[in-house]
Amino acid sequence: MSVEEDPGPPSSVPPLRVAVVGAGPAGIYAAEALTRQDDVPVAVDLLDRLPTPFGLVRHGIAPDHPKMRAIRDTLHRALDHPSVRFVGNVEVGRDLDCADLARTVDAVVYTYGAALDRHLAIPGEELPGSLAATDLVAWYTGHPDADRARVEAALAGARSVVVVGVGNVALDVARVLARTPAELEPTDMPQHVLDALAAAPVGSVTVLGRRGPAHATFTTQELRELDELAQATVLVDPADLELDPAAEERAAADRVVSRNLAVLREWAGHTLEPGRTPLRLRFYTRPVRLVGEERVTGVEVERTVVDAEGRASGTGELEVLPADLVVRSVGYRGSGLPHLPLDERRGTVPNEGGRVLRDGQRAPGEYVAGWIKRGPTGVVGTNKHDARETVAALLEDVAAGVLRPGRGGGDDLVSELRANGADPVLLEDWRAIDAAEVALGATRGRARTTLHEWESLLAAVKEAAARAR
Repeated sequence: MSVEEDPGPPSSVPPLRVAVVGAGPAGIYAAEALTRQDDVPVAVDLLDRLPTPFGLVRHGIAPDHPKMRAIRDTLHRALDHPSVRFVGNVEVGRDLDCADLARTVDAVVYTYGAALDRHLAIPGEELPGSLAATDLVAWYTGHPDADRARVEAALAGARSVVVVGVGNVALDVARVLARTPAELEPTDMPQHVLDALAAAPVGSVTVLGRRGPAHATFTTQELRELDELAQATVLVDPADLELDPAAEERAAADRVVSRNLAVLREWAGHTLEPGRTPLRLRFYTRPVRLVGEERVTGVEVERTVVDAEGRASGTGELEVLPADLVVRSVGYRGSGLPHLPLDERRGTVPNEGGRVLRDGQRAPGEYVAGWIKRGPTGVVGTNKHDARETVAALLEDVAAGVLRPGRGGGDDLVSELRANGADPVLLEDWRAIDAAEVALGATRGRARTTLHEWESLLAAVKEAAARAR
């Protein structure tokens, strides 16, 4: 689309040309680590399948978290570095494959994350009204690939909602569904999302954890926000907070677990007032079947016990919870790319400290960072240390002579992409999308409204280019 110069500072020493695949936090932190060191001149192409940067900061963090979403203002500084070029709207596997990329640049760092959801593997999971959290989150954050029709059909009749999982994403989903339209109105959600959520008849939300509160993976900040909702009351069964010795030991050894338990114990005394939405947190409960014929009408759950190693097993005590919408949030896993190895069990690329392994051997010039390297763990900031570790390995390989400038074919990556029929979106194009979202938000008194369709995102680029001519 727009034309930008090939990145890289003028120097008598040619820069090491590095392609980073994935412009989410891990990729941006990798680009930042590469440009903050002075030992090796670099030119970084930051590729993404979407025409927008920021990955899960844009399409993963809930829009009612403005402080968390403001992380993208920090990430944007890395995009402005003269040695970094954002190259969006380019898909590895469609516009080029890993082998093509390796021939064009000197090194590749794969940071494309783990976008696939894990399944519950129980009967009824495929019924209408059963959604993955990835589907719901993509929809309410305005991801251009979101299945709008499927999600909105599931929401239309959702009076009782059950969310399976006790991580931060599960709490995000519960919180968003329990909020009032007035609470969501200032966010950058697309207008059709706000309209659908306002029309949804949600009257109760239940969050299920198969183990006890000492094994929940949410953070204390995320947990506390549940108690700040305008019309919802958090309810916790005091019996779920009675810990066995192993859980007590776990709580004593982990400050986050200890703080979470303190919050939950505060809420154990809550009572539901008329007119408020109950938001229940239930532990030691696992789904065994989704009930329904045309669509979900309930969840059959089983009471569990947890052993000293943290393994949950069923007790045979069953009940059916009413549910018109079931959202599973039980983890993510990575997927493969053409010509890139993948550990199918772990959903990660085999690696050693960030160096890609092929048949157990280091693959020169290939690296990974973020979730595709370590699995879906940690928070946004975890990716910074992770990316630095990978970049340190890359720089060690340069010092050892494993990598050297000019190892790739020497052709400019963007020029090659255009020659092959791709239409890359560069930084100025992203700025046009950004400006269009801000302008759209201003029409309703918001800071921003997310453009959610491929057509509207790319139209913003074309309109800006036409005005510039």
